[in-house]
Amino acid sequence: MWSWVALWRYVVVPVVTYGLVVPVVWVYRSLLTPLGHGVGWLGGAVGWLLAWVCSRVLTPLGRALAWLLVWLAKALLVWPWVALWRYVVVPVVRYGLVVPVVWVYRSLLTPLGHGIAWLVTGAGRGALFVLRSLAVALGWLVLFLLVQPLSWIYRKVLAPVGREIGEAFVVGWRVAGYLSRALGRALAWLAWNLVGRPVRRAYLSVLTPMGHWLRDGVLRPAGRAALAAGRAAGDVLRAARATVRQARRDAWRVLVGRPLPPGPREPRRDLARTLSSTTTVPGEVPAPETSLRKQG
Repeated sequence: MWSWVALWRYVVVPVVTYGLVVPVVWVYRSLLTPLGHGVGWLGGAVGWLLAWVCSRVLTPLGRALAWLLVWLAKALLVWPWVALWRYVVVPVVRYGLVVPVVWVYRSLLTPLGHGIAWLVTGAGRGALFVLRSLAVALGWLVLFLLVQPLSWIYRKVLAPVGREIGEAFVVGWRVAGYLSRALGRALAWLAWNLVGRPVRRAYLSVLTPMGHWLRDGVLRPAGRAALAAGRAAGDVLRAARATVRQARRDAWRVLVGRPLPPGPREPRRDLARTLSSTTTVPGEVPAPETSLRKQG
């Protein structure tokens, strides 16, 4: 362990420090740094020279060249079309198309349209007057030939006849009500005397005593006998269950043996299960597994 530490401290570290790091640092400080500063200064001078040339020479030359190109483009592409539009197309369209159309519209079409509108308005007013006159005449004809005769017939004929028919219908309806009520009462009296009263007498005289006899003489003794048989069967089942439980305990004692006699430690007590519970309580007498209702 100490040999590796000494090798690292006295051999590897000095060799790397004085053989590699110190020469590299000297080369960086003495050569590369001045060389970089000189290259930076030279680049700055060249950039300043290029900027001066661009601002003093190339910019005015570019502006003059751009102005010349714009002037040539306008002279070749814009000014001929502008002159053609202003001095050829506009006068031709204005004096060859627009002025004649406006003259035709003002001098011919407008008076012709006014005349047609006047004729149509007059014809419409005449047709409206004719239709209104026809409607008035038709209304008078309908009033005198249809409405007044129908109104007279309704007032003089249909209304009295309808009134008499309505009164006759009311009277007939009342008579039918009286007759239907009397007929209903007669049918109810016949149904009571022919069906209801015999059925009531049969129920009171025959069915009621027979039901009492069946209840007191048959059903109640049969119920008592069934209850006594149920109790006897319950006693037999309880006796059989107690016998089976005693036999199971005897078999358990035969197989396991009697409990050990009490020694110096606390005696072990049997665990018994109480009624209506699944847990065992030490020191409790086993309760019967039958309910109080079944025990009587």
